[in-house]
Amino acid sequence: MMPMRNLTELKEWQALIDHYDEIKHHHMRDWFLQDSERFSHFNLRVGNILLDYSRNRISKNTIALFVDLIQNVDLKEKISELFTGAHINTTENRPALHTALRDLKTTIYLDDKDITSHIADTQNKMANFVSQIHNKQWLGATGKPISHIVNLGIGGSHLGPRMCTEALKDHAICNLSIHFISGVDDIYLQEVLNQIDAETTIFIISSKSFTTIETLTNAQTITHWLTHTLGINDVSKHFIAITAAPEKAVKFGIPSSQILPLWDWVGGRYSVWSAIGLPLMLLIGSKHFTDFLNGAYEMDNHFRYAPYAENMPVILAMLGIWYINFFGAQAQAIVPYSHRLRSLITYLQQTTMESHGKSVDLNGNPIAYTAGSVLFGEEGCDGQHAYHQLLHQGQQFIPVDFILTGTLHSSINHKHHEILFASCLSQAQALMQGKTHEEAYNDLIIKNMPHSQSQKLAHHHVVSGNKPSNIIFLDKLTPHNLGALIALYEHKIFVQGVIWGINSFDQWGVELGKQLLPDILKRIQHNSLHTQTETRIKDLVDYARKIKELT
Repeated sequence: MMPMRNLTELKEWQALIDHYDEIKHHHMRDWFLQDSERFSHFNLRVGNILLDYSRNRISKNTIALFVDLIQNVDLKEKISELFTGAHINTTENRPALHTALRDLKTTIYLDDKDITSHIADTQNKMANFVSQIHNKQWLGATGKPISHIVNLGIGGSHLGPRMCTEALKDHAICNLSIHFISGVDDIYLQEVLNQIDAETTIFIISSKSFTTIETLTNAQTITHWLTHTLGINDVSKHFIAITAAPEKAVKFGIPSSQILPLWDWVGGRYSVWSAIGLPLMLLIGSKHFTDFLNGAYEMDNHFRYAPYAENMPVILAMLGIWYINFFGAQAQAIVPYSHRLRSLITYLQQTTMESHGKSVDLNGNPIAYTAGSVLFGEEGCDGQHAYHQLLHQGQQFIPVDFILTGTLHSSINHKHHEILFASCLSQAQALMQGKTHEEAYNDLIIKNMPHSQSQKLAHHHVVSGNKPSNIIFLDKLTPHNLGALIALYEHKIFVQGVIWGINSFDQWGVELGKQLLPDILKRIQHNSLHTQTETRIKDLVDYARKIKELT
Protein backbone atom coordinates (compact mmCIF):
# COMPACT_ATOMS: atom_id res chain seq x y z
CA MET A 1 0.00 0.00 0.00
CA MET A 2 1.44 3.34 -1.03
CA PRO A 3 1.64 6.25 1.40
CA MET A 4 -0.95 8.92 0.70
CA ARG A 5 -0.98 12.57 1.69
CA ASN A 6 -4.08 14.42 2.78
CA LEU A 7 -4.36 16.87 -0.08
CA THR A 8 -6.39 19.50 1.73
CA GLU A 9 -3.91 19.64 4.62
CA LEU A 10 -0.89 20.39 2.46
CA LYS A 11 0.50 23.87 3.04
CA GLU A 12 0.39 24.45 -0.73
CA TRP A 13 -3.34 23.70 -0.72
CA GLN A 14 -3.85 26.05 2.20
CA ALA A 15 -1.94 28.74 0.30
CA LEU A 16 -4.36 28.32 -2.59
CA ILE A 17 -7.31 28.69 -0.20
CA ASP A 18 -5.84 31.97 1.07
CA HIS A 19 -5.23 33.10 -2.50
CA TYR A 20 -8.82 32.26 -3.45
CA ASP A 21 -10.09 34.39 -0.55
CA GLU A 22 -7.98 37.28 -1.83
CA ILE A 23 -9.23 37.26 -5.42
CA LYS A 24 -12.68 35.67 -5.32
CA HIS A 25 -14.44 39.06 -5.46
CA HIS A 26 -12.21 40.49 -8.21
CA HIS A 27 -13.77 40.85 -11.65
CA MET A 28 -11.92 39.85 -14.79
CA ARG A 29 -13.33 42.91 -16.52
CA ASP A 30 -11.19 45.07 -14.20
CA TRP A 31 -8.12 42.93 -14.77
CA PHE A 32 -8.39 43.42 -18.53
CA LEU A 33 -8.84 47.17 -18.07
CA GLN A 34 -5.78 47.31 -15.81
CA ASP A 35 -3.59 45.16 -18.07
CA SER A 36 -3.91 45.60 -21.83
CA GLU A 37 -1.31 42.83 -22.26
CA ARG A 38 -3.22 40.21 -20.28
CA PHE A 39 -3.57 37.93 -23.32
CA SER A 40 0.20 37.89 -23.83
CA HIS A 41 0.67 36.77 -20.21
CA PHE A 42 -1.85 33.93 -20.41
CA ASN A 43 -1.53 32.15 -23.74
CA LEU A 44 0.47 29.18 -24.89
CA ARG A 45 1.16 27.55 -28.25
CA VAL A 46 2.15 23.93 -28.85
CA GLY A 47 2.65 23.12 -32.52
CA ASN A 48 -0.52 24.20 -34.29
CA ILE A 49 -2.64 24.55 -31.15
CA LEU A 50 -3.05 27.85 -29.33
CA LEU A 51 -4.48 28.02 -25.82
CA ASP A 52 -5.83 31.41 -24.75
CA TYR A 53 -6.51 31.17 -21.01
CA SER A 54 -6.57 34.90 -20.30
CA ARG A 55 -10.32 34.82 -19.48
CA ASN A 56 -9.79 32.93 -16.25
CA ARG A 57 -10.04 34.09 -12.66
CA ILE A 58 -6.33 33.82 -12.12
CA SER A 59 -3.24 35.92 -11.68
CA LYS A 60 0.39 35.00 -12.25
CA ASN A 61 0.47 34.11 -8.57
CA THR A 62 -2.29 31.53 -9.08
CA ILE A 63 -0.12 29.62 -11.53
CA ALA A 64 2.91 29.87 -9.24
CA LEU A 65 0.93 28.49 -6.29
CA PHE A 66 -0.34 25.58 -8.37
CA VAL A 67 3.19 24.79 -9.52
CA ASP A 68 4.17 24.60 -5.85
CA LEU A 69 1.32 22.14 -5.24
CA ILE A 70 2.22 20.00 -8.25
CA GLN A 71 5.82 19.72 -7.17
CA ASN A 72 4.63 18.39 -3.82
CA VAL A 73 2.56 15.58 -5.38
CA ASP A 74 5.49 14.19 -7.42
CA LEU A 75 3.95 14.76 -10.84
CA LYS A 76 7.33 14.40 -12.55
CA GLU A 77 7.71 10.88 -11.18
CA LYS A 78 4.13 9.99 -12.12
CA ILE A 79 4.65 11.23 -15.69
CA SER A 80 7.73 9.04 -15.95
CA GLU A 81 5.74 6.05 -14.70
CA LEU A 82 3.02 6.73 -17.26
CA PHE A 83 5.44 6.71 -20.19
CA THR A 84 7.67 3.85 -19.02
CA GLY A 85 4.99 1.27 -18.33
CA ALA A 86 4.78 1.25 -14.54
CA HIS A 87 1.62 -0.42 -13.23
CA ILE A 88 -0.11 2.86 -12.46
CA ASN A 89 -3.54 1.25 -12.86
CA THR A 90 -3.16 -0.19 -9.40
CA THR A 91 -6.57 -1.84 -8.96
CA GLU A 92 -6.05 -3.89 -12.13
CA ASN A 93 -2.28 -4.19 -11.66
CA ARG A 94 -1.35 -3.06 -15.15
CA PRO A 95 0.14 -0.11 -17.01
CA ALA A 96 -1.69 2.54 -18.97
CA LEU A 97 0.75 2.65 -21.85
CA HIS A 98 -1.39 4.03 -24.67
CA THR A 99 1.32 6.63 -25.31
CA ALA A 100 3.53 3.82 -26.67
CA LEU A 101 1.12 3.39 -29.59
CA ARG A 102 2.01 6.81 -31.00
CA ASP A 103 5.75 6.74 -30.28
CA LEU A 104 7.12 5.55 -33.60
CA LYS A 105 10.75 6.30 -32.75
CA THR A 106 11.55 4.75 -29.37
CA THR A 107 12.15 1.15 -28.37
CA ILE A 108 9.70 0.62 -25.53
CA TYR A 109 9.95 -2.08 -22.91
CA LEU A 110 7.15 -3.41 -20.77
CA ASP A 111 8.12 -5.70 -17.90
CA ASP A 112 11.55 -6.05 -19.60
CA LYS A 113 10.00 -7.13 -22.91
CA ASP A 114 10.26 -5.08 -26.10
CA ILE A 115 6.72 -4.29 -27.24
CA THR A 116 7.76 -2.04 -30.11
CA SER A 117 7.72 -4.83 -32.69
CA HIS A 118 4.20 -5.93 -31.60
CA ILE A 119 2.92 -2.40 -32.08
CA ALA A 120 4.62 -2.08 -35.49
CA ASP A 121 3.34 -5.49 -36.63
CA THR A 122 -0.23 -4.52 -35.73
CA GLN A 123 0.02 -1.18 -37.51
CA ASN A 124 1.43 -2.94 -40.58
CA LYS A 125 -1.41 -5.47 -40.52
CA MET A 126 -3.92 -2.62 -40.26
CA ALA A 127 -2.28 -0.91 -43.23
CA ASN A 128 -2.44 -4.16 -45.20
CA PHE A 129 -6.17 -4.51 -44.53
CA VAL A 130 -6.65 -0.90 -45.62
CA SER A 131 -4.66 -1.42 -48.80
CA GLN A 132 -6.62 -4.55 -49.74
CA ILE A 133 -9.97 -2.84 -49.19
CA HIS A 134 -8.98 0.41 -50.94
CA ASN A 135 -7.59 -1.49 -53.92
CA LYS A 136 -10.71 -3.70 -54.12
CA GLN A 137 -8.65 -6.82 -53.45
CA TRP A 138 -10.67 -7.81 -50.38
CA LEU A 139 -13.78 -9.48 -51.75
CA GLY A 140 -16.91 -10.51 -49.89
CA ALA A 141 -18.45 -13.98 -49.93
CA THR A 142 -20.04 -13.39 -53.35
CA GLY A 143 -16.86 -12.00 -54.91
CA LYS A 144 -17.71 -8.29 -54.76
CA PRO A 145 -15.33 -5.59 -53.40
CA ILE A 146 -16.05 -3.74 -50.16
CA SER A 147 -17.85 -0.40 -50.15
CA HIS A 148 -19.34 -0.30 -46.62
CA ILE A 149 -17.63 -0.55 -43.21
CA VAL A 150 -19.69 -1.08 -40.05
CA ASN A 151 -17.96 -0.77 -36.68
CA LEU A 152 -19.54 -2.81 -33.87
CA GLY A 153 -18.31 -1.59 -30.50
CA ILE A 154 -19.32 0.36 -27.44
CA GLY A 155 -17.58 2.76 -25.07
CA GLY A 156 -14.07 3.56 -26.24
CA SER A 157 -14.39 1.06 -29.08
CA HIS A 158 -17.17 3.24 -30.49
CA LEU A 159 -16.71 6.82 -29.29
CA GLY A 160 -13.09 7.22 -30.36
CA PRO A 161 -13.27 5.96 -33.95
CA ARG A 162 -16.66 7.58 -34.53
CA MET A 163 -15.50 10.98 -33.31
CA CYS A 164 -12.29 10.84 -35.32
CA THR A 165 -13.91 9.71 -38.57
CA GLU A 166 -16.44 12.53 -38.29
CA ALA A 167 -13.71 15.04 -37.47
CA LEU A 168 -11.43 14.03 -40.36
CA LYS A 169 -14.02 13.40 -43.05
CA ASP A 170 -12.45 16.15 -45.18
CA HIS A 171 -9.22 14.13 -45.26
CA ALA A 172 -10.84 10.98 -46.63
CA ILE A 173 -8.89 9.29 -49.43
CA CYS A 174 -11.62 6.80 -50.34
CA ASN A 175 -15.34 6.66 -50.91
CA LEU A 176 -16.06 3.99 -48.30
CA SER A 177 -19.27 4.46 -46.37
CA ILE A 178 -18.50 4.04 -42.66
CA HIS A 179 -21.22 3.31 -40.09
CA PHE A 180 -21.17 2.77 -36.33
CA ILE A 181 -23.40 0.59 -34.14
CA SER A 182 -23.00 0.67 -30.37
CA GLY A 183 -26.30 0.10 -28.58
CA VAL A 184 -28.33 -3.10 -28.62
CA ASP A 185 -31.63 -1.51 -29.67
CA ASP A 186 -32.65 -3.45 -32.78
CA ILE A 187 -34.13 -0.32 -34.34
CA TYR A 188 -30.62 1.21 -34.25
CA LEU A 189 -29.26 -1.93 -35.91
CA GLN A 190 -32.00 -2.09 -38.53
CA GLU A 191 -31.47 1.54 -39.54
CA VAL A 192 -27.86 0.77 -40.42
CA LEU A 193 -28.67 -2.52 -42.18
CA ASN A 194 -31.18 -0.66 -44.33
CA GLN A 195 -28.36 1.58 -45.60
CA ILE A 196 -25.87 -1.11 -46.60
CA ASP A 197 -25.43 -3.92 -49.09
CA ALA A 198 -24.69 -7.28 -47.46
CA GLU A 199 -22.46 -8.34 -50.37
CA THR A 200 -20.13 -5.35 -50.05
CA THR A 201 -19.92 -4.79 -46.28
CA ILE A 202 -17.26 -5.63 -43.68
CA PHE A 203 -18.20 -5.60 -40.01
CA ILE A 204 -15.44 -4.74 -37.52
CA ILE A 205 -16.15 -6.36 -34.14
CA SER A 206 -14.27 -4.26 -31.57
CA SER A 207 -14.41 -5.88 -28.15
CA LYS A 208 -11.44 -6.26 -25.85
CA SER A 209 -12.93 -9.21 -23.98
CA PHE A 210 -15.06 -10.45 -26.89
CA THR A 211 -17.85 -10.89 -24.34
CA THR A 212 -19.43 -7.41 -24.43
CA ILE A 213 -23.13 -8.25 -24.57
CA GLU A 214 -24.21 -5.34 -26.78
CA THR A 215 -21.44 -5.89 -29.33
CA LEU A 216 -21.70 -9.68 -29.45
CA THR A 217 -25.51 -9.63 -29.66
CA ASN A 218 -25.29 -7.29 -32.64
CA ALA A 219 -22.60 -9.47 -34.23
CA GLN A 220 -24.70 -12.62 -33.84
CA THR A 221 -27.77 -10.94 -35.32
CA ILE A 222 -25.70 -9.65 -38.23
CA THR A 223 -24.28 -13.12 -38.88
CA HIS A 224 -27.81 -14.51 -39.22
CA TRP A 225 -28.76 -11.56 -41.44
CA LEU A 226 -25.76 -12.15 -43.71
CA THR A 227 -26.30 -15.90 -44.09
CA HIS A 228 -30.00 -15.39 -44.76
CA THR A 229 -29.48 -12.48 -47.18
CA LEU A 230 -26.59 -14.03 -49.09
CA GLY A 231 -27.77 -17.64 -48.87
CA ILE A 232 -24.23 -18.67 -47.87
CA ASN A 233 -23.14 -20.26 -44.59
CA ASP A 234 -19.53 -19.04 -44.63
CA VAL A 235 -19.63 -15.25 -44.26
CA SER A 236 -16.25 -14.95 -42.50
CA LYS A 237 -14.87 -12.63 -45.21
CA HIS A 238 -17.33 -10.04 -43.93
CA PHE A 239 -15.77 -9.79 -40.46
CA ILE A 240 -12.66 -8.37 -38.82
CA ALA A 241 -12.15 -8.71 -35.07
CA ILE A 242 -10.16 -6.43 -32.76
CA THR A 243 -9.75 -8.09 -29.38
CA ALA A 244 -7.49 -9.22 -26.54
CA ALA A 245 -9.23 -12.62 -26.67
CA PRO A 246 -8.43 -13.94 -30.18
CA GLU A 247 -9.43 -17.49 -29.27
CA LYS A 248 -13.02 -16.31 -28.69
CA ALA A 249 -13.04 -14.51 -32.03
CA VAL A 250 -11.85 -17.68 -33.76
CA LYS A 251 -14.58 -19.66 -32.00
CA PHE A 252 -17.08 -17.08 -33.28
CA GLY A 253 -15.95 -17.95 -36.80
CA ILE A 254 -13.42 -15.27 -37.70
CA PRO A 255 -10.16 -16.48 -39.28
CA SER A 256 -7.06 -15.68 -37.22
CA SER A 257 -5.65 -13.78 -40.20
CA GLN A 258 -8.55 -11.30 -39.80
CA ILE A 259 -7.99 -10.66 -36.09
CA LEU A 260 -6.08 -7.65 -34.77
CA PRO A 261 -4.77 -7.58 -31.18
CA LEU A 262 -5.49 -5.36 -28.20
CA TRP A 263 -3.38 -5.41 -25.09
CA ASP A 264 -4.20 -5.20 -21.38
CA TRP A 265 -2.07 -2.08 -21.12
CA VAL A 266 -4.41 -0.10 -23.41
CA GLY A 267 -7.59 1.13 -21.73
CA GLY A 268 -10.77 1.36 -23.78
CA ARG A 269 -11.10 5.12 -23.62
CA TYR A 270 -7.48 5.48 -24.78
CA SER A 271 -7.68 2.87 -27.54
CA VAL A 272 -8.28 4.93 -30.69
CA TRP A 273 -4.49 4.90 -31.23
CA SER A 274 -4.56 1.10 -31.45
CA ALA A 275 -6.27 -1.25 -33.90
CA ILE A 276 -9.53 0.22 -32.60
CA GLY A 277 -8.63 3.13 -34.88
CA LEU A 278 -8.97 0.90 -37.98
CA PRO A 279 -12.15 2.69 -39.20
CA LEU A 280 -10.20 5.95 -39.14
CA MET A 281 -7.30 4.43 -41.06
CA LEU A 282 -9.77 3.04 -43.59
CA LEU A 283 -11.12 6.57 -44.09
CA ILE A 284 -7.93 8.61 -44.21
CA GLY A 285 -5.28 6.01 -45.14
CA SER A 286 -2.18 4.84 -43.31
CA LYS A 287 -0.13 7.98 -44.08
CA HIS A 288 -2.69 10.32 -42.52
CA PHE A 289 -3.14 7.87 -39.64
CA THR A 290 0.60 8.15 -38.97
CA ASP A 291 0.18 11.95 -38.95
CA PHE A 292 -2.60 11.46 -36.39
CA LEU A 293 -0.23 9.46 -34.17
CA ASN A 294 2.56 12.00 -34.67
CA GLY A 295 0.31 14.85 -33.50
CA ALA A 296 -0.34 13.02 -30.25
CA TYR A 297 3.37 12.23 -29.93
CA GLU A 298 4.17 15.94 -30.28
CA MET A 299 1.83 16.71 -27.38
CA ASP A 300 3.30 13.79 -25.40
CA ASN A 301 6.78 15.28 -25.65
CA HIS A 302 5.55 18.73 -24.71
CA PHE A 303 3.78 17.26 -21.66
CA ARG A 304 6.84 15.24 -20.58
CA TYR A 305 9.43 17.99 -20.84
CA ALA A 306 7.85 21.48 -20.72
CA PRO A 307 8.03 23.39 -17.40
CA TYR A 308 4.76 23.18 -15.50
CA ALA A 309 4.00 26.90 -15.86
CA GLU A 310 4.34 26.56 -19.65
CA ASN A 311 2.79 23.12 -19.99
CA MET A 312 -0.56 23.10 -21.79
CA PRO A 313 -2.08 19.94 -20.23
CA VAL A 314 -0.86 21.01 -16.80
CA ILE A 315 -2.35 24.50 -17.21
CA LEU A 316 -5.74 23.03 -18.17
CA ALA A 317 -5.57 20.58 -15.26
CA MET A 318 -4.77 23.38 -12.79
CA LEU A 319 -7.64 25.50 -14.03
CA GLY A 320 -10.05 22.57 -13.71
CA ILE A 321 -9.03 21.89 -10.11
CA TRP A 322 -9.10 25.62 -9.32
CA TYR A 323 -12.76 25.82 -10.29
CA ILE A 324 -13.93 22.41 -9.01
CA ASN A 325 -12.26 22.51 -5.60
CA PHE A 326 -12.13 26.22 -4.83
CA PHE A 327 -15.02 27.82 -6.72
CA GLY A 328 -17.32 24.81 -6.29
CA ALA A 329 -17.94 24.19 -10.00
CA GLN A 330 -19.93 21.00 -10.52
CA ALA A 331 -19.98 21.09 -14.32
CA GLN A 332 -17.89 22.12 -17.30
CA ALA A 333 -19.03 22.88 -20.83
CA ILE A 334 -17.12 21.84 -23.94
CA VAL A 335 -18.22 23.95 -26.91
CA PRO A 336 -16.63 23.19 -30.29
CA TYR A 337 -17.41 25.77 -32.96
CA SER A 338 -16.90 23.11 -35.59
CA HIS A 339 -19.45 20.72 -37.06
CA ARG A 340 -16.70 18.19 -37.62
CA LEU A 341 -15.98 18.13 -33.86
CA ARG A 342 -19.60 17.65 -32.81
CA SER A 343 -18.87 14.22 -31.28
CA LEU A 344 -15.85 15.43 -29.32
CA ILE A 345 -18.17 16.19 -26.39
CA THR A 346 -19.42 12.62 -25.94
CA TYR A 347 -15.87 11.34 -26.46
CA LEU A 348 -14.55 13.60 -23.70
CA GLN A 349 -17.49 12.75 -21.46
CA GLN A 350 -16.30 9.17 -21.32
CA THR A 351 -12.60 10.03 -21.14
CA THR A 352 -13.19 12.51 -18.32
CA MET A 353 -16.10 11.23 -16.26
CA GLU A 354 -15.13 7.56 -16.42
CA SER A 355 -11.66 8.57 -15.25
CA HIS A 356 -12.72 10.98 -12.50
CA GLY A 357 -15.91 9.37 -11.23
CA LYS A 358 -14.19 8.22 -8.03
CA SER A 359 -14.78 8.71 -4.31
CA VAL A 360 -11.76 6.91 -2.84
CA ASP A 361 -8.03 7.45 -3.17
CA LEU A 362 -5.44 4.97 -4.40
CA ASN A 363 -5.49 3.22 -1.04
CA GLY A 364 -9.27 2.92 -1.00
CA ASN A 365 -9.77 5.65 1.58
CA PRO A 366 -12.67 8.12 1.12
CA ILE A 367 -11.54 11.47 -0.28
CA ALA A 368 -12.65 14.66 1.44
CA TYR A 369 -12.89 16.73 -1.73
CA THR A 370 -14.62 16.55 -5.08
CA ALA A 371 -12.86 14.72 -7.89
CA GLY A 372 -14.28 15.53 -11.30
CA SER A 373 -17.37 17.30 -12.55
CA VAL A 374 -20.19 16.80 -15.02
CA LEU A 375 -19.10 17.49 -18.60
CA PHE A 376 -21.63 18.57 -21.20
CA GLY A 377 -21.87 20.66 -24.32
CA GLU A 378 -23.14 21.09 -27.84
CA GLU A 379 -21.88 22.33 -31.15
CA GLY A 380 -21.24 26.08 -30.80
CA CYS A 381 -24.08 28.00 -32.44
CA ASP A 382 -26.64 25.36 -31.45
CA GLY A 383 -25.53 25.70 -27.84
CA GLN A 384 -26.00 29.47 -27.98
CA HIS A 385 -29.69 28.89 -28.63
CA ALA A 386 -29.97 26.17 -25.98
CA TYR A 387 -28.02 26.15 -22.71
CA HIS A 388 -25.87 29.31 -23.00
CA GLN A 389 -28.59 31.24 -21.19
CA LEU A 390 -27.74 29.19 -18.11
CA LEU A 391 -24.03 29.93 -18.57
CA HIS A 392 -24.63 33.68 -18.72
CA GLN A 393 -27.40 34.36 -16.20
CA GLY A 394 -27.84 31.12 -14.30
CA GLN A 395 -26.68 30.76 -10.69
CA GLN A 396 -24.42 27.84 -11.53
CA PHE A 397 -20.69 28.39 -11.95
CA ILE A 398 -19.72 26.58 -15.17
CA PRO A 399 -16.29 27.05 -16.81
CA VAL A 400 -16.19 26.62 -20.59
CA ASP A 401 -13.70 25.32 -23.14
CA PHE A 402 -14.40 26.90 -26.53
CA ILE A 403 -12.73 25.07 -29.42
CA LEU A 404 -12.11 26.83 -32.73
CA THR A 405 -10.53 25.65 -35.95
CA GLY A 406 -9.17 27.49 -38.95
CA THR A 407 -11.15 27.48 -42.17
CA LEU A 408 -10.95 24.63 -44.67
CA HIS A 409 -9.84 25.11 -48.27
CA SER A 410 -13.07 23.33 -49.22
CA SER A 411 -15.28 25.93 -47.52
CA ILE A 412 -18.05 27.12 -49.83
CA ASN A 413 -18.09 30.64 -48.43
CA HIS A 414 -15.60 32.10 -45.95
CA LYS A 415 -18.34 34.39 -44.65
CA HIS A 416 -19.80 31.41 -42.78
CA HIS A 417 -16.54 30.76 -40.99
CA GLU A 418 -16.14 34.43 -40.11
CA ILE A 419 -19.56 34.42 -38.44
CA LEU A 420 -18.69 31.17 -36.66
CA PHE A 421 -15.43 32.68 -35.40
CA ALA A 422 -17.13 35.89 -34.23
CA SER A 423 -19.87 33.89 -32.49
CA CYS A 424 -17.31 32.01 -30.42
CA LEU A 425 -15.30 35.09 -29.47
CA SER A 426 -18.43 37.06 -28.57
CA GLN A 427 -19.62 34.30 -26.23
CA ALA A 428 -16.25 34.16 -24.48
CA GLN A 429 -16.19 37.95 -24.19
CA ALA A 430 -19.75 38.10 -22.84
CA LEU A 431 -19.03 35.45 -20.22
CA MET A 432 -16.00 37.39 -19.04
CA GLN A 433 -17.29 40.96 -19.36
CA GLY A 434 -20.96 40.70 -18.48
CA LYS A 435 -23.32 43.67 -18.44
CA THR A 436 -23.95 45.97 -15.51
CA HIS A 437 -27.31 47.43 -14.51
CA GLU A 438 -26.14 50.86 -15.60
CA GLU A 439 -25.11 49.56 -19.04
CA ALA A 440 -28.40 47.75 -19.42
CA TYR A 441 -30.35 50.85 -18.37
CA ASN A 442 -28.47 53.09 -20.82
CA ASP A 443 -29.07 50.65 -23.66
CA LEU A 444 -32.80 50.75 -22.98
CA ILE A 445 -32.87 54.55 -22.73
CA ILE A 446 -31.12 54.76 -26.12
CA LYS A 447 -34.03 52.74 -27.48
CA ASN A 448 -36.40 55.48 -26.19
CA MET A 449 -37.85 53.39 -23.38
CA PRO A 450 -39.26 55.48 -20.49
CA HIS A 451 -37.04 55.92 -17.42
CA SER A 452 -39.20 53.93 -14.97
CA GLN A 453 -39.65 51.04 -17.37
CA SER A 454 -35.93 51.03 -18.23
CA GLN A 455 -34.98 50.94 -14.55
CA LYS A 456 -37.20 47.92 -13.96
CA LEU A 457 -36.39 46.00 -17.12
CA ALA A 458 -32.64 46.59 -16.77
CA HIS A 459 -32.51 44.08 -13.90
CA HIS A 460 -33.46 41.34 -16.35
CA HIS A 461 -30.74 42.42 -18.77
CA VAL A 462 -27.92 42.30 -16.21
CA VAL A 463 -25.28 39.64 -16.91
CA SER A 464 -22.85 39.19 -14.04
CA GLY A 465 -19.91 38.13 -16.19
CA ASN A 466 -16.72 36.98 -14.47
CA LYS A 467 -17.40 33.49 -15.89
CA PRO A 468 -14.18 31.75 -16.96
CA SER A 469 -13.45 30.21 -20.34
CA ASN A 470 -10.57 28.93 -22.43
CA ILE A 471 -10.24 29.24 -26.17
CA ILE A 472 -8.41 26.35 -27.82
CA PHE A 473 -7.60 27.19 -31.42
CA LEU A 474 -6.39 24.70 -34.02
CA ASP A 475 -4.85 26.32 -37.10
CA LYS A 476 -6.60 23.64 -39.18
CA LEU A 477 -8.49 20.47 -38.38
CA THR A 478 -5.92 17.97 -39.65
CA PRO A 479 -5.05 14.43 -38.51
CA HIS A 480 -1.93 15.79 -36.82
CA ASN A 481 -3.78 18.52 -34.94
CA LEU A 482 -6.66 16.25 -33.90
CA GLY A 483 -4.15 13.78 -32.46
CA ALA A 484 -2.54 16.58 -30.47
CA LEU A 485 -5.92 17.85 -29.22
CA ILE A 486 -6.98 14.41 -27.96
CA ALA A 487 -3.62 13.87 -26.24
CA LEU A 488 -3.94 17.32 -24.63
CA TYR A 489 -7.14 16.29 -22.89
CA GLU A 490 -5.78 12.84 -21.99
CA HIS A 491 -2.85 14.40 -20.16
CA LYS A 492 -5.04 17.03 -18.50
CA ILE A 493 -7.13 14.20 -17.03
CA PHE A 494 -4.00 12.35 -15.92
CA VAL A 495 -2.59 15.37 -14.08
CA GLN A 496 -5.87 15.95 -12.25
CA GLY A 497 -5.97 12.31 -11.19
CA VAL A 498 -2.44 12.57 -9.81
CA ILE A 499 -3.28 15.69 -7.79
CA TRP A 500 -6.49 14.14 -6.44
CA GLY A 501 -4.69 10.88 -5.67
CA ILE A 502 -7.20 8.70 -7.52
CA ASN A 503 -6.89 5.94 -10.11
CA SER A 504 -7.87 7.53 -13.42
CA PHE A 505 -7.63 4.25 -15.34
CA ASP A 506 -10.22 1.92 -13.82
CA GLN A 507 -14.03 2.04 -13.94
CA TRP A 508 -15.39 -0.44 -11.42
CA GLY A 509 -18.67 1.42 -11.16
CA VAL A 510 -19.41 0.49 -14.76
CA GLU A 511 -18.92 -3.19 -13.93
CA LEU A 512 -21.74 -3.43 -11.37
CA GLY A 513 -24.49 -3.07 -13.96
CA LYS A 514 -22.74 -5.65 -16.15
CA GLN A 515 -22.69 -8.09 -13.22
CA LEU A 516 -26.38 -7.61 -12.48
CA LEU A 517 -27.52 -7.84 -16.10
CA PRO A 518 -27.23 -11.63 -16.75
CA ASP A 519 -29.46 -12.65 -13.84
CA ILE A 520 -32.09 -10.00 -14.67
CA LEU A 521 -31.97 -10.97 -18.34
CA LYS A 522 -32.34 -14.66 -17.43
CA ARG A 523 -35.45 -13.93 -15.38
CA ILE A 524 -36.96 -11.83 -18.19
CA GLN A 525 -36.30 -14.53 -20.76
CA HIS A 526 -37.58 -17.27 -18.43
CA ASN A 527 -41.08 -15.82 -18.45
CA SER A 528 -42.78 -16.89 -21.66
CA LEU A 529 -44.81 -14.46 -23.75
CA HIS A 530 -47.89 -16.48 -22.75
CA THR A 531 -47.16 -16.02 -19.05
CA GLN A 532 -46.52 -12.32 -19.50
CA THR A 533 -49.81 -11.92 -21.39
CA GLU A 534 -51.75 -13.79 -18.71
CA THR A 535 -50.20 -11.61 -16.00
CA ARG A 536 -51.07 -8.40 -17.84
CA ILE A 537 -54.69 -9.49 -18.33
CA LYS A 538 -54.98 -10.41 -14.66
CA ASP A 539 -53.54 -7.02 -13.65
CA LEU A 540 -56.07 -5.23 -15.84
CA VAL A 541 -58.97 -7.23 -14.37
CA ASP A 542 -57.81 -6.50 -10.82
CA TYR A 543 -57.41 -2.81 -11.65
CA ALA A 544 -60.92 -2.65 -13.14
CA ARG A 545 -62.37 -4.38 -10.05
CA LYS A 546 -60.72 -1.86 -7.70
CA ILE A 547 -62.03 1.07 -9.73
CA LYS A 548 -65.54 -0.41 -9.58
CA GLU A 549 -65.30 -0.80 -5.80
CA LEU A 550 -64.23 2.84 -5.41
CA THR A 551 -67.17 4.12 -7.50
